[in-house]
Amino acid sequence: MKIAIQQLQKYRNDGMPIDQYVQLDEAKKRNSDIRAVSPIHVTGHCTIGSQQMTCMLHLEGTLTLPCARTWEDVEYPVSIDTVEIFDWSEKGREEGEGEYVHAVTTEVIDLQPILEELIALEVPIQVFKEDSEQTVIKGGNDWSYLTDEEVQAEKEEAQSKPDPRLADLAKYFDQTDE
Repeated sequence: MKIAIQQLQKYRNDGMPIDQYVQLDEAKKRNSDIRAVSPIHVTGHCTIGSQQMTCMLHLEGTLTLPCARTWEDVEYPVSIDTVEIFDWSEKGREEGEGEYVHAVTTEVIDLQPILEELIALEVPIQVFKEDSEQTVIKGGNDWSYLTDEEVQAEKEEAQSKPDPRLADLAKYFDQTDE
């Protein structure tokens, strides 16, 4: 999504509406957890000043991420609302970028890197597939997976069984003195 600064002058009075689908495949390079990015629907409105453009944007799409338990693909919906300011004045070029202010050093405003960054920031730490509890692999070579309930049941079972080395001693106390 690139916009030439000279083209913005025709939108100076009413603002510029945005309603586009963009492909942000570069977001996968920013975050290795992202396996795929659906086309992102970008909507919003930009108001144009003499040396600044303010865009109120809404991004909507779907990311494909790995399940934290099964490593299978999980579709994760993304909905982002943001306000981004682009400044192409001399003062904006000198001060550099702020949190929401982006200094424009060329004659073209490129929204692509900003949108990719917004998508990459939306990736959660963990995602779980809906039925991942039932499909979890219970073990492998030298490891196993147990729920808290299963661990508690094993502890209770271990307590009720006597130590086989002491079984003969238990029989000794069962005998009555005659």
